[in-house]
Amino acid sequence: MHYKIHAIDVQNALKNYIWLLEDTTTKQVVAIDPTEASLVKDFCEQHHLQLQQIWLTHWHPDHTGGVEDLSANENIAVYGPRDELSKISFISNPLQQDDHFHFNDLKVEIIATPGHTLGHIVYFIEAIDALFCGDTLFAMGCGRLFEGTAEQMYHSLNRLAALPIQTKVYCTHEYTLANAEFAITIEPHNVALQERMKQVRALRETNQITLPSTIELELATNPFLRTESAEEFARIRHLKDQF
Repeated sequence: MHYKIHAIDVQNALKNYIWLLEDTTTKQVVAIDPTEASLVKDFCEQHHLQLQQIWLTHWHPDHTGGVEDLSANENIAVYGPRDELSKISFISNPLQQDDHFHFNDLKVEIIATPGHTLGHIVYFIEAIDALFCGDTLFAMGCGRLFEGTAEQMYHSLNRLAALPIQTKVYCTHEYTLANAEFAITIEPHNVALQERMKQVRALRETNQITLPSTIELELATNPFLRTESAEEFARIRHLKDQF
């Protein structure tokens, strides 16, 4: 496929990444959860790319901060959660569970994942095995429950766990090492987790990105995907909040 995915490291306190999905044939690009407009504009200028679409997973400012500036005076479609329109006024294409749309010849499917926020959505593209999941699923972790319930998040994560195992997981924060350090306290005898922790630590020592993950890797090493009930999930989420 003629698509490439780039990461822009925002280098902020929250360790955000802005993901860019490039059609290498047309040099058109999508910005996913753009924290800062200038970073996207600079990247597009340097690589001769043209911004076509913006995809938003939820309303938090570190995911939407650059949208207004990027979409001003341009014919750029802004996709985002229908249930958060009251908080993100610049969405031009509101989306909900089971909706789909296209970026050039790629079909993009929407999965609703309430929990972190009530309207959180994720973007799944089967043709390139890609999931842009915002703050729902992290490498060896999951988002905090700011608005939703443990039961909602448990079901949201189960939806993502059911995706094809080769699906690459593009979450929005470099929380992998901190998540690994917690995960090992939950599953100290998990050999796959021990191995992954070593790899992640080595990457972070040289300031390298630890993403994307895969659904297969998360099923083996993410304690939140390995819970068997909403109650067990809630217990582990509470422990992580105190960690």
